[in-house]
Amino acid sequence: MADHSVQSKLAILADAAKYDASCASSGAKRKSAGGLGSTEGMGICHSYTPDGRCVSLLKILLTNVCIFDCQYCVNRVSSDTPRARFKVDEVVRLTMDFYRRNYIEGLFLSSGIIQSSDYTMGQLVQVAKTLRERESFNGYIHLKTIPGAAEDLIEEAGLYADRLSVNIELPTQQDLRKLAPEKKRPEIEDAMGRIKLRRDELQDDRRKGMKTPNFAPAGQSTQMIVGATDTSDREILSTTSHLYQRHQLRRVYYSAFSPIPHADARLPGKSPPLIREHRLYQADWLIRFYGFEANELTTTASANLDLEMDPKLAWAMQHRGQFPIDVNRAPRELLLRIPGVGERSVKRILRTRRHHAIRDEDLAKIGVVYRRARPFVITADRHPGPLTLDSDALAGNVKPKQRQLMLFDTSESVVGGNV
Repeated sequence: MADHSVQSKLAILADAAKYDASCASSGAKRKSAGGLGSTEGMGICHSYTPDGRCVSLLKILLTNVCIFDCQYCVNRVSSDTPRARFKVDEVVRLTMDFYRRNYIEGLFLSSGIIQSSDYTMGQLVQVAKTLRERESFNGYIHLKTIPGAAEDLIEEAGLYADRLSVNIELPTQQDLRKLAPEKKRPEIEDAMGRIKLRRDELQDDRRKGMKTPNFAPAGQSTQMIVGATDTSDREILSTTSHLYQRHQLRRVYYSAFSPIPHADARLPGKSPPLIREHRLYQADWLIRFYGFEANELTTTASANLDLEMDPKLAWAMQHRGQFPIDVNRAPRELLLRIPGVGERSVKRILRTRRHHAIRDEDLAKIGVVYRRARPFVITADRHPGPLTLDSDALAGNVKPKQRQLMLFDTSESVVGGNV
């Protein structure tokens, strides 16, 4: 591995970190003329703190050297990609320098596997420990957790990091055996389970009035690569639901497979449509916040999400017999199933109808996407009637017009009631 300056290392290792979707890219354009670093092209991403604040993070790998040969990864051992490795103090200095220049408010640190899981995890922990103890850094730290690392290292990581993440990598064990045989699903989930167990233990102690340290207060997340195999959305969402229920993850991130140079012949030659990733995020929100079960959103016959309409609308079209829903009488669980009605809109509906009956003209004021919701709801002054729901033109009337997808479409649609 050639000797690099810190700046050239930053260029290589910030670029290599872009494949990890566990920290969303900011899309910022701020440059540092003549200085070290830029938000364009290398290393700045956005994340959210436990209290909901959006923060900018320095997003880098400790190294892109890796002893594993995962076929979907550009940093696999058999790849000829340029290699670099930061020393612990270099990452600490970069973080502090970027922070003092007001470019970032925290650090997202991942790594290829060097020597062993324990050695790699120890290096990541040492960065976080040095920042906290020597530099008195109180900003946000997200550490990648290495499956197979010793329990005491994961414990130490959680004491210094705000969030930990263990990447599930691929949706099924069969996918891992095919493309990343060195990675084992039980080992990955064991690391997730240990994080959950430690958080649960400390939470129980706090309930008993004991003083406890913070352990990964922002919880844990994971990333799943989509489109590297022919695994269906139904299987992907089943894995997602399992991870949320068993390990209480804060977030599952979906990353569309990106073709890499000199790829294995078993990999597809092109990325899946971006809209597929977008639909999975929408389905994910429905599972987490809208009371949907993963198996409700697809069928064995149609195992992939509809790319032409969002998952909630697609579900409503397949279950027209459950509509229309009376917004003045229906419980929260049914209101959440109406296309174009989001969580906030449901809260407003429940609050408003305590004082007066909701009329058609009130829906838009409440935040409902009227055009989408109209055929599926009954208001005090309007009933759509069976002919509206049975119409062959219904799908065309309620589907949104095609437009360029934006980065934060999913979160904005949930808040605004578009899901």
